[in-house]
Amino acid sequence: MTVFDDLVGQDRAVAVLQRAAAAGAEALAGGRGAGMTHAWLFTGPPGAGRTAAAQAFAAALLCPSGGCGHCELCHQVAVGSHPDVETVRPQGLSYGVKETRELVLRAAGAPTLGRWRVILFEDAQRATEAAANALLKAIEEPPPRTVWLLCAPSPDDMMITIRSRCRVVTLRTPSTEAVAHVLATRENVSAELAAFAALAAQGNVVRARRLALDDEVRRRREAVLSLPRSLTGLGPCVDAAERLVKTSAEDAEEATTRLNESETTELRKIYGEGSTGKGLNKGLVRGGAGAIKDLEDRQKSRATRVKRDSLDSALLDLASFYRDVLAVQFGAGVELSTADRRPDLDALARASTPEDTLRRIDAIMLCRERLAANVNPQMALEAMTISLWNPRL
Repeated sequence: MTVFDDLVGQDRAVAVLQRAAAAGAEALAGGRGAGMTHAWLFTGPPGAGRTAAAQAFAAALLCPSGGCGHCELCHQVAVGSHPDVETVRPQGLSYGVKETRELVLRAAGAPTLGRWRVILFEDAQRATEAAANALLKAIEEPPPRTVWLLCAPSPDDMMITIRSRCRVVTLRTPSTEAVAHVLATRENVSAELAAFAALAAQGNVVRARRLALDDEVRRRREAVLSLPRSLTGLGPCVDAAERLVKTSAEDAEEATTRLNESETTELRKIYGEGSTGKGLNKGLVRGGAGAIKDLEDRQKSRATRVKRDSLDSALLDLASFYRDVLAVQFGAGVELSTADRRPDLDALARASTPEDTLRRIDAIMLCRERLAANVNPQMALEAMTISLWNPRL
């Protein structure tokens, strides 16, 4: 059992990372360390395990045994408590230059335990242009023991000057069988449920795990996939768009309310709000107002991101549904990720042409683009649902 065992279907990437970790150990011992570099870019489709691969590599670099998976150092990296590993998770829509400059300063410090200082940057594509330029300078002139692990969907999502200075590790979409095996053996779910979740998630291990373990996630997917048959007129199209917006808002509230409250309470304590006594610095209390305003802005940005992610997940489910409709229309012998909706697939396949289906897929993709460009969600979704309406059903 090693730190790489949780990477499903990524044998080629694991081999590269294991060789690099061995080269890193050789470099620490005074050798050449060929194959080890100071900047890495982990890319791959959603759910392929970009962050998991980067975290496993971090553990392999810091572990004297190359990532044994059972020592104290490996455990610390896994739970996020290792002093030499800093994980950056952009909470809002973007990651700013001020935050990046502070990160670069921290990255310049020497390792606490004498091996490597590792910066694991999730969703690095969210860095603004100014932030990316600040990051570029740090990657161009790195301290000798600092390693940057950047994660992004594809190399093209990063500035060309950054990706040209990184070694790219490309993760692939795991097979349905591999994901189902992991769910059945490690999550202790039935073989039938594991197979359903793996197929529905299309290789996204994180989503497959949620589908297998959370009844609410399965219910919401069912509601999204029932939407095409419900679009019987202009009114139902508007209602369907409103339901999607409402569901995304509920997801955001559920994910952020408790966290927002704890963050705000902690910040107010730091600035002495509610405290009394002669030693209280009233100027500090008044100065906390600006910090609280900054926190509220970040929390709003985080909530917006959660809403967008929720809507995007629903839109991807819809796109998968219409992709399966197209497969049925052409008689393609491929896996249908929405095979549990086979009667609906057959009905839409009979009631439309492949050209109609392609136009509907284009409408879904256009809606995703509009949401990413800050178009009002209700308006963007209404335009999409009207385009999906099939009068022949």
